[in-house]
Amino acid sequence: MIKKIIISACLLISFVSFAQQGTSSPYSFYGIGDARFKGTLENRSMGGVAVEQDSIHLNIDNPASYASLGQTTFTVGGTFGGNTIKSDTESSKAQRSTFDYLALGIPMGKFGAGFGLIPLSSVGYKISDINTGAGAVNSQLEGKGGVNRVFFGLGYKITPKWNIGADVQYNFGKITTTTIEGIVDVQGATRETSSSELSGTSFNIGTMYRTKIDKKLNLYTSLSYSFASDLRSNSARMIEVDGDPDPYEYPASTITLKLPNKITFGAGIGEARKWLIGTTLAFQGNGQLANYYNTSDNVRYEKYSKYAFGGYYIPNYTSFSSYFSRITYRAGLRFEKTGLIVNDQSINDVGMTLGAGFPITGTFSNVNFGIEFGKKGTTSAGLVQENYLNFSLSFSFNDKWFVKSKFN
Repeated sequence: MIKKIIISACLLISFVSFAQQGTSSPYSFYGIGDARFKGTLENRSMGGVAVEQDSIHLNIDNPASYASLGQTTFTVGGTFGGNTIKSDTESSKAQRSTFDYLALGIPMGKFGAGFGLIPLSSVGYKISDINTGAGAVNSQLEGKGGVNRVFFGLGYKITPKWNIGADVQYNFGKITTTTIEGIVDVQGATRETSSSELSGTSFNIGTMYRTKIDKKLNLYTSLSYSFASDLRSNSARMIEVDGDPDPYEYPASTITLKLPNKITFGAGIGEARKWLIGTTLAFQGNGQLANYYNTSDNVRYEKYSKYAFGGYYIPNYTSFSSYFSRITYRAGLRFEKTGLIVNDQSINDVGMTLGAGFPITGTFSNVNFGIEFGKKGTTSAGLVQENYLNFSLSFSFNDKWFVKSKFN
């Protein structure tokens, strides 16, 4: 059954992942767009905390986790979100539906493998500057696209307490921006279209360790490191004028962008299949992600950092009489410095998450639901603030593969 679900989901999402617009943020104009959360809904619902070596849930942020899988696990998730974008004088609303991830983990004794598809970044904005009066200039700026990531990882269990792992990632995508300008009371407008096709390879390594504090309590730690890597950008640019049948095309150009290195550390304590409290810290260097079409004198970049705190609680994992006692309840808080500075203002993202995992009776599979709300940016210095509310849904299917049948 799980194999049929995987095939159907892969066919659907391979199309959707290229067609979707994963953000509606004006800040996605810069760099390669808004960075997407790299992880499953289970971890996202805890603010991004991912420290436990789980046998039935994938942790795609640290490849060392694959070695702890007890069953083949297929997971897929998506989000429906809305945000209010406001300045000092006005506000607007936007909605979007996005694909978040598709991944498969396979246990292989002391080894474990994982592979899948996730969005790395998203671009999606439409900004208009409307003026009145003869000779005034009206303009519209629109962007869409982003970068996706295909990954393959392998984990190895050195001891029952200690895992290591590594994965290789292929990043690819396309970003398109369109600028339209016209003069009031004058027929015709000028349209400039820029597009960049992006591709490159990156690598990630990780380790996870757990040990007993006492008879019930466990200590969990997680460490992963993403190496700095190149992202090749093949760009094209074209200008069209209404009424002119021959658009002007600039010569194609190729530049190399730099994805920065990133280190993530997490730690937590808890009782297995009962509760967990943990924290995750992430720090990322300065990259070189600005392209020719999105550079600006009022924009600069700083180091990225993230601070997350969260956990889960299961009233009674083995209860036969109460379904609600077997539900996993999750919550978390996070603070991120996105690394973007506009008009001398750091663009920060603060959010709170809530979630629940609903077990499918008679199996180790589950359905997960999550809510995330928070704010990004500021209305100071002529900027905009985004207040967002996201609803996420994921499915995690678990089954035994490669088991020889005992009966014919």
